[in-house]
Parts: sequence; structure tokens; C-alpha cells
Amino acid sequence: MIVWAIANQKGGVGKTTTTVTLGGILAQQGHRVLLVDTDPQASLSYYFGVDSEELSSSVYDVFAAGAELNKDTVLDSLCPTKLDSLFILPASMALATLDRKMGTQPGMGLILKKAFACVADEFDYVLIDCPPVLGVLMVNAVAASHHLIIPVQTEFLALKGLQRMMHTLEIMSKSQNRKFQRIIVPTMFDKRVNAAADAYKVLCDDYKDQVWSGVIPVDTRFRDASQAQSPPSVYCPKSRGVYAYKNLLTHLQSTASDQS
Repeated sequence: MIVWAIANQKGGVGKTTTTVTLGGILAQQGHRVLLVDTDPQASLSYYFGVDSEELSSSVYDVFAAGAELNKDTVLDSLCPTKLDSLFILPASMALATLDRKMGTQPGMGLILKKAFACVADEFDYVLIDCPPVLGVLMVNAVAASHHLIIPVQTEFLALKGLQRMMHTLEIMSKSQNRKFQRIIVPTMFDKRVNAAADAYKVLCDDYKDQVWSGVIPVDTRFRDASQAQSPPSVYCPKSRGVYAYKNLLTHLQSTASDQS
């Protein structure tokens, strides 16, 4: 099982779109894929028509299980999607209380890692859509991942958010004595806009080999796919955005193969 966390401490940079699109492509390749929504706003869950307020169980129950956490706890919380091999572990508003209720309990930073170990024989890939704030949820996602995907919108305010994210990773690397594998993915790139090109150049200059060599372009078909509650790779497979994500996936799979 390969686990990727899609994270950034700024909202609106394309985390959910990245999670859904990569997950859809992987499922169409024949892999069994689990998408995990760890954001209390539940954007990933709503994308697939899952109403977080009507759920009988969610990823919150995985955290609340404590020592009772087992395979059934995880599987019972899953929701299907329109793709047979694509499943979602949805979020709920209760996640917003997680830091206050359980954040100081021993071992809380490794709950997702333990949960994924329980279902390692069920899925080939796990993709985690992270909240835009540092807390027990992001710590769990990063700790459980083999590779961190950091979408960054090609505009200057997003670059400031990236600085916070990289600082967070430095702190976590020291506390966990581990170097986190990561790739920065430029998103929402519009080559017609000078500010986007300038931001992209700064991104490449400041982070060099950490930045993926391609870009994810602005693509209005992503919005259409969201309204249809369908992964873009299913709804608009020939769109330029999906083409870009396929190239990104090829790079990620090649990197995973080199590291195995």
C-alpha cells in the first residue's frame, strides 16, 4: 500500500481537486484506492455527494476508537463512489473538536498510520486530503504518508502559505527524526497572466528540485466535474487538466518505484 498526503497550510490551492483527480486515474488504472477526508469542512466528502451531517460513522470514529481500532472500524466507515474500486473515508464536523478532545492523548499522532495498517490488504493506494491548519489531523496525515504532495497555486499569497508549510515540515522532521519525501505541484497556472508566470519563476527559484517539472493549468472542466460529483478523469478524460495530472501521476509512480 502506498500512502500520499495532499497538504498545504493554505486553502484554495487545489488539494481536493488533486486528491480526487489522482484517485480517479488510479482507480481507472485498476488499483483499489481509498480517499481519506481529514478536513472538518468535508469538501472531499461533499464532492462525492456524501453529506457529513448525515453520516452514521466517519474518520472521526477511527480516531475515537482508541485501543479498539481494528479493520472493521475502518471498513464500516467507508462510502462507495461511482467507481467500483474507489472508496472514501469521509469527514464530519466532529473532526473540528479532535484537537481539544483528544489532541494530548498518547499516540494520537499515529492513529491514521495504524488504521491504514489494518486495511493494507484491501487497498493499493491511500490519498489523504488534509485540512489547511496544523493540528492532530495534519500530523497524522503526514506521519502516515510515504510521500507528501504540496499543491501551490501560482500566485504570491500562496507562496507565503508554502513558507509556513515548509517550516511545519522542518519542525516535524526534527521531532520525528525523519525526512519527509515531498513534491511541490504548481496549480491553477494561467500562462496568459504575467503574475502567474512570475510566481511560478519565484517558486522554481526558491525551491528548485522540490518542484515538479510540470504545472496543473486552470481548467474550468474541473468545476463541471465537481458539479457532476464525478472524478475529472471520468467526466472529462481528455481535458488539459486531466492530462497534466496523468503526467504528475506518472512521475509519482516512478518516484515510488525508485524508492521501493
